[in-house]
Amino acid sequence: MGGFFGVASKHDCVLELFYGVDYHSHLGTRRGGMAVYGKEGFNRAIHNIENSPFRTKFERDVEELKGNLGIGCISDYEPQPLLLQSHLGSFAITTIGKINNQEEILEKAYKDGRSHFLEMSGGQINATELIGSLICRKSSIEEGIRYAQEMVDGSLSLLIMTKDGIYAARDLYGRTPVVIGKKDGAYCVSFENFAYLNLGYNHDRELGPGEIAYITPESVETLVQPRDKMRICSFLWVYYGYPTSSYEGVNVEEMRYNCGSMLARRDGDSVHPDIVAGVPDSGVAHAIGYSNESGIPYARPFIKYTPTWPRSFMPTNQSQRDLIARMKLIPVQALIENKRLLLIDDSIVRGTQLRETTEFLYRSGAKEVHVRPACPPLVFGCKYLNFSRSKSDMELITRRIIREQEGDNCPEEVLEEYTNPDSCRYAKMIEEIRRIQNFTTLRFHRLDDLLASIGLEPCKVCTYCFSGKE
Repeated sequence: MGGFFGVASKHDCVLELFYGVDYHSHLGTRRGGMAVYGKEGFNRAIHNIENSPFRTKFERDVEELKGNLGIGCISDYEPQPLLLQSHLGSFAITTIGKINNQEEILEKAYKDGRSHFLEMSGGQINATELIGSLICRKSSIEEGIRYAQEMVDGSLSLLIMTKDGIYAARDLYGRTPVVIGKKDGAYCVSFENFAYLNLGYNHDRELGPGEIAYITPESVETLVQPRDKMRICSFLWVYYGYPTSSYEGVNVEEMRYNCGSMLARRDGDSVHPDIVAGVPDSGVAHAIGYSNESGIPYARPFIKYTPTWPRSFMPTNQSQRDLIARMKLIPVQALIENKRLLLIDDSIVRGTQLRETTEFLYRSGAKEVHVRPACPPLVFGCKYLNFSRSKSDMELITRRIIREQEGDNCPEEVLEEYTNPDSCRYAKMIEEIRRIQNFTTLRFHRLDDLLASIGLEPCKVCTYCFSGKE
């Protein structure tokens, strides 16, 4: 995924920028960066954060960077922000989103006379540099931003910092949030709306889908009005969002309580666990909601070891990720032995980590392990955000099972049956997942219940990964 933060202040903003970006560390694990503009012009620092948290890598930079304008990011992929020089002047740029048609845009760039791009390790180009090149094709930054967004198949939110102010643009369908905070002598712009509260900012407003705003220390000016149609990502509430965040006025923690409550109501009297538990961290609030609704005690039968295994340390290699995920969770034998457990996780993607979690619960003496994912089965890889490292839909446990049942070329109308919780094919898929994962019982959150848990109009929420419908 990734997250960004920007500040336009009448005073030096580096310390605020540093802490504002750091508050986005839960959104990415690979690169962090800050760029500022001050008396000495543009300056920038980028570091690898795969082996240590953002804060420890940038402490020295905070002492050296100076400026009253700044943007920064946490990125799961390319290094950014980038500093670019063009006919539009010099600017810094950072982006969030996903470009499905990158090769097509790249080919067009070469045909139009663009001679080269910097190549990253692995042969990929920096997507943010590609977006910068699209912006520079137009006669103004505002016009360039809209052109770039319309060219991208996927999603694109961004910040651009010039010597005079910051342009903030939300994705055309508002798939990710962009919010504005204010205080005397300064404005900030952020992915997460909690990131500026401890810095003395108050909430000003959220940008609407496709809205472009220009931010200076004195004001926020809307350059392009928001569109009516919105498709904000539902998985922000289920998994990615920090508990203190709110999107479109809906708090993440409260939404997760609602999820758990609805899961409990669906279960009714069908299961009788001794305790309810959430897989740390994102499953915890869902489990509390289940416990509050059902009256079954909430407990922590395993604890996440965070002193030396922070969220930010998560290698790109899948086998290493699985090992580290296993090492982070330490069982509490006294709360597991001879107990019937109901376990809530945010989702089941490949199934590897949750299966291993279930196995160590059984090894620790659990009698039963009932599993309740807090979202519907993931049947389609996301086309709009890089929320998973899956390279193919076939890495999803659901799609592997569907392929076994239907063959390699499953018709669209048949695939749709696997997303319908009232169909026989859906029931057969869930039972096969339960058997493979060795759960006592398995019940996924229903899509209608998920939308009710969020509380926004369904037409405003993207649920493509669950339904396959845009």
